[in-house]
Amino acid sequence: MSVREEFDAWATDGRDKGMEERHWHTAKHALARMPVEAGDTVIDLGTGSGYALRALADTKDIGRGYGLDGSPEMTRNARSYTADGAYDGVDFLVGDFGSLPFADDSVDHVWTMEAFYYSDDPAETLREVARVLRPGGTFYCAVNYYEENVHSHDWQANIDVEMTRWDAAEYRDAFREARLHVAAQDNILDEEVEIPSAEEFPTDDWETREAMRERYRVYGTLLTVGVAGR
Repeated sequence: MSVREEFDAWATDGRDKGMEERHWHTAKHALARMPVEAGDTVIDLGTGSGYALRALADTKDIGRGYGLDGSPEMTRNARSYTADGAYDGVDFLVGDFGSLPFADDSVDHVWTMEAFYYSDDPAETLREVARVLRPGGTFYCAVNYYEENVHSHDWQANIDVEMTRWDAAEYRDAFREARLHVAAQDNILDEEVEIPSAEEFPTDDWETREAMRERYRVYGTLLTVGVAGR
């Protein structure tokens, strides 16, 4: 199944909003760190419901926001969530991570949450990000599916789209290979998921409380921040 087919089905089922709710626990902390200034142009790769651009428009007064997604249904949903006219500077596009429809040195910041690893060619995606960023522009890449997070390893079995599972060092190396200076890398923990008492385990999703606690309170979301140079 293609990325388009997979996520068209998710969007049709309303799962874009479910992803937004889950991702927001850690995404909001990463978004708050972005050095976005009023009037800046931001791309959101794998935009889903478009929540990240709406948040940046609300809190940082971005000038233009472009949400790119491989799923027409996702972009259709995202547009519907901004149809009230409150986000005139935000638009949503169907596109491919390996060929970004933007000119060289035309973008101030790129964001992606839980989407980078769906790229057919992650190295190519990083080169494209570096190409479109202005000197000093930033790339904030947030993932929950990564090597150190052992609790994410079985996710591939539940989705037909091939995913890339790198460890933290591989992310740093790939950023540098694409000429993106690694300015920061850390784990943003999810402090909002409620972890039941030990007596309530096993649950439908977790065998032990320790495993659940480790997933959210130890591993969380891996954030890698790259800065473009020339």
